[in-house]
Amino acid sequence: MASAPQPQLPLFYNDLLPLNSRDHADWKAGTLESAAYLATTHAIPLTSDEFVDAQRDYPIVFTAGDSPLPIALFGLNEGVNTFVGEDMKINQVVYLPAYARRYPFILAKLQPTSEDMSLCFDPSSGLIGKMDEGLAMFDEAGQPTEYTQGVLEFCRRFEEAGQRTKIFMDELAKLDVLMDGEIAITRNDMPDTPFIYRGFRMVDEAKLRELPAAKLEELTKNGMLMLIYAHLFSLNLMRSLFERQLAQGKVPTPGQGAAAPALN
Repeated sequence: MASAPQPQLPLFYNDLLPLNSRDHADWKAGTLESAAYLATTHAIPLTSDEFVDAQRDYPIVFTAGDSPLPIALFGLNEGVNTFVGEDMKINQVVYLPAYARRYPFILAKLQPTSEDMSLCFDPSSGLIGKMDEGLAMFDEAGQPTEYTQGVLEFCRRFEEAGQRTKIFMDELAKLDVLMDGEIAITRNDMPDTPFIYRGFRMVDEAKLRELPAAKLEELTKNGMLMLIYAHLFSLNLMRSLFERQLAQGKVPTPGQGAAAPALN
């Protein structure tokens, strides 16, 4: 039962195995009842398809570096997820990014030289195995069950959304409207010591306003301008997220240095 090639495993995944009817004919999938795999993650990848839904609950920013990617912030410091309680449950009704919802499944290449992708899973999740209860992965004829087909379709749609996200990010790069972000938040009891968060990118509103009218019209028609404004509106939640951390006792003192939101 060979693992899929994994020079660097994606966020959340500790191992990957390709799902197949030979090795997993009688395996079942349990229900994901714990959010423990999210508990120490402050930033989760997001597709551009999800901006409108996610901006109601989280700040949406972009990672730093030469190839920025959109992320939803669940906390403002490394290791802090304000939406997972001590009981390892999501503590508020919020939109959960598709990246997190697909776990423990993922589409991955079994051969680095091939573009073909296979449905794989993280065996360390404890959600898939030889269990008395659960949803069967394959039927008696060795064919994927309706559940497995649904998982495969969800993962396919996620990959397609990833391609659209790449197109969106490539267009932002062409427009040259991204800038290094910085958020300063001041507590009422510490007015002279602001908390500074850096290490992410955001859209520069000034550059956006300076774009030619024809380009803005094009962005409106192709839906990009709506996504850009969803990102910009979501930044208003930075203060709310800070207050959540503060209420949970998870805000470091400025002297300790506030880690900037970034996806490592």
